[in-house]
Amino acid sequence: MDDRNEPVAVGLVGAGPWARMAHAPMLARGPHTRLAGVWARRPEAAAELGAPVFATAEELFEHCEAVAFCVPPAVQAEYAVRAARAGKALLLEKPLADTLANAERLAGAVAEAGVASQMVLTLRYAPQARAFLARCAEIEPFGGHAVNVSGTLLGDHPFATPWRRAHGALLDVGPHVIDILDAALGRVTGVRAHGDPLGWTGLLLEHEGGAVSEVSLCMTAAGDVPPPVIAVYGRAGGVVLPHFDDDPLETIAEEFAGTVREGGGHPLDAAHGLRLQRIIAEAQAQLAP
Repeated sequence: MDDRNEPVAVGLVGAGPWARMAHAPMLARGPHTRLAGVWARRPEAAAELGAPVFATAEELFEHCEAVAFCVPPAVQAEYAVRAARAGKALLLEKPLADTLANAERLAGAVAEAGVASQMVLTLRYAPQARAFLARCAEIEPFGGHAVNVSGTLLGDHPFATPWRRAHGALLDVGPHVIDILDAALGRVTGVRAHGDPLGWTGLLLEHEGGAVSEVSLCMTAAGDVPPPVIAVYGRAGGVVLPHFDDDPLETIAEEFAGTVREGGGHPLDAAHGLRLQRIIAEAQAQLAP
């Protein structure tokens, strides 16, 4: 039977706030995917997602073609390796893992198993960001900057989770910002970091071809703060990524289904996630006391 036109059966690992808000509805909505089941450390939370709940991750793997992850980075690093070794395609959250060693282990397992992988770097799937990058390619870019400041880690924000509180903005929003500047200005070849990893972090990125960019990250700013800014400048003009609130979930699901069915890989794969993690790890080492 030719199943290329059938929705990809995707199991979900995780049942936290982002799984409820994004992953579960995205996978269940179709037509490209269907939510085949859920495993989470809290079965009662998994039961709220409207799909079969499995007692173990391995049981979930037996009932799906692919596995999506919406768990802390250390948990993803552990269970995605298991899923890859079970022959399942992977839809991975950013960052790839909690540490560079775990990211290397996960990317290595994906490569060894030969399974498809794709990272949920949400900015890269948005039409606004794709138009921004297309324009960047036209202006002969030589520099840029990005500012991502919020109060997410203050008070009782739903995303003030233990791993974010432990690692700060660099590991959470850092992958998004570094990835978009990498795509806009050329591959990042060097990083210099300063500041406080749990407060205000500054990065100077050096890009292939000589471009440079500057990044400011913070998730502990109180009060009203401006929306994130990403801008790129070149010999033929400048371009600013417009602010938008909608998440391109349907595009993510559609492209993941294509990655699974066609087997041709995706540019935002685990190997790409590992490259971002290496940049972040270098910055973390420079910030360490």
